[in-house]
Amino acid sequence: MKFKAFLTENGVNLLEKRFLPALDKMGKVCHLFLTREKAYFLHNLLSGEGIQCVAQFHRETLFDDYRISSQNEDCIAFAIDISLLQRAVRSSVSICSEFGAAGSTANRLQIKLVKKLPPNCTQAMPFLTFETKGYKSAVIQDVPISKPLSRAQVLELQTALDMAQDLPPTLVQVPDLNQLQNFVDRMKHVGDLLNVSICKYGDLHLQISTTLITLGAEFRKLLVIGEKAVAPSEDRNLSAQTRSERAISRGDAQSVQVSVKHFSKSLQCHLAKPDCAFYGIAPQGACLTVIFQFFIPGTRQTDKSISLHCRLPVLDPGT
Repeated sequence: MKFKAFLTENGVNLLEKRFLPALDKMGKVCHLFLTREKAYFLHNLLSGEGIQCVAQFHRETLFDDYRISSQNEDCIAFAIDISLLQRAVRSSVSICSEFGAAGSTANRLQIKLVKKLPPNCTQAMPFLTFETKGYKSAVIQDVPISKPLSRAQVLELQTALDMAQDLPPTLVQVPDLNQLQNFVDRMKHVGDLLNVSICKYGDLHLQISTTLITLGAEFRKLLVIGEKAVAPSEDRNLSAQTRSERAISRGDAQSVQVSVKHFSKSLQCHLAKPDCAFYGIAPQGACLTVIFQFFIPGTRQTDKSISLHCRLPVLDPGT
């Protein structure tokens, strides 16, 4: 089992300044899943608890001179502490900058899997090692990782990943995540459960209710991808709640209940600097899906080399 590559300048910037800060908010530990063509950061795909989060990068987006081999069809996966990974990348960047300022031209950041014998241990342990080579010196940083997953575990992870890629039939685009964040920040103090309704007309309804207060927000005429419908003219002057209930009864909308804490946590993905987000509800209300879209810099075209999405578990209304 071998993995070795150089992080590109773009890859370092994406990880250090955008994705690792966002992924760190999703949870302390994730799986790093490396294949011949892609690298994935995966949260909670095997545990089945909490928010599932999938960040996917094409190989060339992060790495240069990428070499991987294993008996699992050249796939390698292991658990890693994101905060330790973030610290290693950040300090490696700092060291590279110092070498660069000193006039070194060979200050490339290499990343590889190694086994080492830690102090006071009798058994070698796996590490993800960052090596920063300067003109006359090299700085090595070791990030501890779990034992790499077995063939059966890699297959289980791949199966969970394939299932997590399924798209909801209707997605509505929310161009301004700050509006959502401001609303959720106010709702946090009201209650713990959030009702989310998504309509084929391009409407997104959020509502939180307690015995004393009901607080809601409505986003209308959003861009719809997938199954669409035209809103009946007789619904035009009705309240947001009534419109939503009528749309659900007609089969033109779905509604689920999620944790306010989970919803708020998913919004922390704004740290990855997406250009917009899409919300959708899986068939049979299995989960609430949030897909973050990234554009190629300077264009309105989707950057297909990067993807990030979350799946929020749905709560039983009876609980």
